[in-house]
Amino acid sequence: MHKLGLFLALMPLILSLNACSGRSRGNTTSKLDTIKSRGKLICGVSGQLPGFSFVKANGEYAGLDVDVCRAIAAAIFDDPKKVEFRNLNAKERFTAVQTGEVDILSRNTTWTISRDTSVGLEFAPVVFYDGQGIMVRKNSNIKKLEDLKGKSICTQTGTTNEQNLADQMRQRGINYKPLVFEDVNTTFTTYEQGRCQAVTSDRSQLVSRRSTLPKPDDHSVLDLVISKEPLAPAVVNGDSKWFDVVKWTIYGLINAEELGVNSQNVTQLANGSNPEIKRLLGTEGDLGKGVGLTNDFVSRIIKHVGNYSEMYDRNLGKNSDLKLERGPNKLWNQGGILYAPPFR
Repeated sequence: MHKLGLFLALMPLILSLNACSGRSRGNTTSKLDTIKSRGKLICGVSGQLPGFSFVKANGEYAGLDVDVCRAIAAAIFDDPKKVEFRNLNAKERFTAVQTGEVDILSRNTTWTISRDTSVGLEFAPVVFYDGQGIMVRKNSNIKKLEDLKGKSICTQTGTTNEQNLADQMRQRGINYKPLVFEDVNTTFTTYEQGRCQAVTSDRSQLVSRRSTLPKPDDHSVLDLVISKEPLAPAVVNGDSKWFDVVKWTIYGLINAEELGVNSQNVTQLANGSNPEIKRLLGTEGDLGKGVGLTNDFVSRIIKHVGNYSEMYDRNLGKNSDLKLERGPNKLWNQGGILYAPPFR
């Protein structure tokens, strides 16, 4: 058959295949659609880290990572309680996202290039800028890394902490004995029992876990930072619709603080005269529609959970047991590096 004739004969089939392909792409189900249909968000957390995610005596989850998930549930359902929390250790957390066991990982996880490109994750904006430190007993006379020569150091497997410590010690030519565990509780229990002379983790985690030791004042976090640890939630790669919801929920929390919008004045300001605030809270424009949510989704978040500073203060800052200074987690216009694109 002549080439032109063959092409014309196959044209109906080609058009049919293209149409099917287009329908398939159009019907691709986002995680957001699944969550809405299910009626709740499934959030992977640590569950063992005061300040970030832990279970209180009354059985309720609390912490900054927990509040991030509650903020997302508030954005979607106007109800921060529509979240199911699942405890994950450092080794199993990424698989839980990849397999769809959880919708989001909100578990003091460091954003790195390998995790962003090779593990099938997409990282949302950073919610806590941290750095790795080392905790020792005050009577140990350990003041710097060189004092740890020949000593045992506890850490967790499957974390950047394990790798960072090895890099720093190799760079300085310091021999040490790593004691590596999968479970965070085992890691700190081993340190508490004196089987290792030091324990290393993110500085915020060290402060948090020190508060749970029988005699917290007997321990100190050394005045050194050996790494950058930008902690951020993560979702499965390739779902831009769901990623947008998580991303702009966090940006909404940050922008609300910057604009002075909090849980106490959100209703009043939503009906005020500031056009920037009105766009943020959805009483002007239709920005929420582009995210796949209602236009007032940020208003829902702030009403139920508060802005970023309210979340920080009650979980980690001045209104918490930890009393952590905000440091780099201050807004960009207050000496920190917390920054969010505008709602426009």
